[in-house]
Amino acid sequence: MHRRFFIIQVLISIAALAGVVYWVTHQHVPSLPDGGRVVVYALVAVGIYAIATLGRGERWHRVLTLTGAESNRRDAYSLTTVGYMGNNTMPARAGDLLKTGLTASRTRSPYPEILGAAVAERVLDAVTLGGVFLIVGGLVVHDTSGLPSGSALAAILVVLAAVIVGGYVLLRMESERPMMQRAQALARSLGRPSKSLLSRRGAALLVFSLAIWAMEATVYYLLGDALNLGLTPVDALYLVALTNLVALIPAAPGYVGTFDAAVLFGVRALVGGLGGATYALLLRLVLFGPITIVGLVLLVTRYGGLSRLRALRRQEVQEVAA
Repeated sequence: MHRRFFIIQVLISIAALAGVVYWVTHQHVPSLPDGGRVVVYALVAVGIYAIATLGRGERWHRVLTLTGAESNRRDAYSLTTVGYMGNNTMPARAGDLLKTGLTASRTRSPYPEILGAAVAERVLDAVTLGGVFLIVGGLVVHDTSGLPSGSALAAILVVLAAVIVGGYVLLRMESERPMMQRAQALARSLGRPSKSLLSRRGAALLVFSLAIWAMEATVYYLLGDALNLGLTPVDALYLVALTNLVALIPAAPGYVGTFDAAVLFGVRALVGGLGGATYALLLRLVLFGPITIVGLVLLVTRYGGLSRLRALRRQEVQEVAA
C-alpha cells in the first residue's frame, strides 16, 4: 500500500510538471529586472519567512500547552523547522508526522495526544486559509479571471463536513469489537485537542495564524515586486491560500509539480502569467531552500538523525495499535 501510494504521488507530480513544462515552453521569455535588486528582495523575503517560521514554532508551543501537553519552547521552535524540512523532502506531508513523533518523544507524552495537537494546528490553518480563500476569492477576484473562488471553497467544505460527520458517527457507534473500540479511542484522542480551540485562547491562536499567513503573503508580494509582476498584496494573499490548498493534493516531496502549477495558474489568471515560471522558481528558493537546510542540521545535531527516526516510527505504530 505504501509503495502504491508513493507511485500515485509521483505520477501526480509528473503530470503536473509536464503541464508546467508545456506551458513554459509556449511562453515568450520575459526580460528580467536587475539581478542585484532581485537578490536584495529575496534576502529580505528569507528574513520575513524566518520570522513567520518562528511564529509557527510559538504557535505549536501554545497549541501544545492549550491541549494540556507538556512543551519546551526551544523544542517547539526547532521541531517546527524539522517538520517543514520533512514536508519538503518526504512525500504526503510526512514532516508533520515527523514533528509529532519527535515532540512526543521529547515531552514523553502519548503519541495520539500529540498527534491530536497537530490536527488542531492544521484546523487553525484550514479555518484561516479557508476564510482568506472565501473572502478574497468571493469578493475581490472576478469570475472572469478563471480563478477558483467561492464554489471551490464550498466543495472543500462539503468534503470536510463529510469527514466530520463520519468521525461523529464513528464515535457514536456501539461495538464490542476490539478494533472498533481502538478506532473510537484514537478518534477521541485526535478530536479532543481541536475542541480546545473553542475558547478565548483558541480565538487568539486563530488571529495569530492569520498574522503568520499574512507574513507569508508578504514574501509572495515582495518576490512578485522584485520581478515586476504587478501583483497586489491582495493577489499575494490569494496566491498563498491557493498554493497551500493545492499542497493538500498527494504529490512527491516538496509538492513537486503541484506547487509550481498552482503558482503558474494563479499568476496567469491574476496578472497575465508573464514571468510566472521565474516567480515559481524564486518562491521555491526562498520558501524551500533555507528552511530545509536548517531543519536537516537540527535533525542531525539535536534529534539523533535517521536512526532515531526509524526507532520513533516503530514506537508510533505500537502506540497507535495499542
